[in-house]
Amino acid sequence: MPPRTIVTRFAPSPTGYLHLGHVRSAWEGWHAAREAGGRFLLRIEDIDTGRCRPEFDAAIREDLAWLGLDWDGSVRRQSEHFDDYRAALARLDEQRLLYPCFCTRKEIQAEIARAGGAPQGEEGPVYPGTCKRLSSEQRAARAADGWDYALRLDVAAALDRTGRLDWSEAGHAVPANPAALGDVVLARKDVPTSYHLAVTVDDALQGVTLVTRGADLFAATHIHRLLQALLGLPTPRYRHHPLLTDPSGRRLAKRDRALTIREMRESGMTPAEILARAQSNGR
Repeated sequence: MPPRTIVTRFAPSPTGYLHLGHVRSAWEGWHAAREAGGRFLLRIEDIDTGRCRPEFDAAIREDLAWLGLDWDGSVRRQSEHFDDYRAALARLDEQRLLYPCFCTRKEIQAEIARAGGAPQGEEGPVYPGTCKRLSSEQRAARAADGWDYALRLDVAAALDRTGRLDWSEAGHAVPANPAALGDVVLARKDVPTSYHLAVTVDDALQGVTLVTRGADLFAATHIHRLLQALLGLPTPRYRHHPLLTDPSGRRLAKRDRALTIREMRESGMTPAEILARAQSNGR
């Protein structure tokens, strides 16, 4: 059989302007696709409707075009595809792998403190499973009373179904350990998806064969691999690249007001100069 066409993607959230760290991720995917004669896709991850802005969406596309990082096909916006995520949730619910969690962040932290501390997952404290212990009557009563809730994945039950899993990274098999992240949130009462579910479904629907993204998302891949197995979705190869840092060694982030591509452009830097910095340490 002929080798599969390489399909990569860049999937930013329109909550601010692009900085060098974003460009590094975009370039990794673009370069891998173009080098192999494959396809490079652009996806806008805008499920957080409270923080996402149309002007940032437009700026992302403008900055990428100015840098010469062209993409193939139309842009997929997650906010336009909630039905895809609802269908995936329904499949998981049919397998009895979801449960509603009515805990607030404050209540979760209090439960952890009462238990004398919980194991620390790579994304923070692991949820202690408080609402998993509720009876069906208690869950129904809280839902009827209008309590806010999130839908969590019962990871232990899910692993009983799938058994051991792994994924391919740089030619090596990486064992998946989703239990280290606990029962992650897959949706909320008012939004039918979370990052974990949306990105897994999108990669499959878009035919992505190689996921290139920052090392900060390595831990999330454990959950994504589990969801792929539960939903019968293909598993792409992964390449998690090092993160760019500022002079103090802290990774570039929007919340720290990292210098944006727009600001660098206005200062007179050329696309070639910015891409060169993005491929180095960014300093």
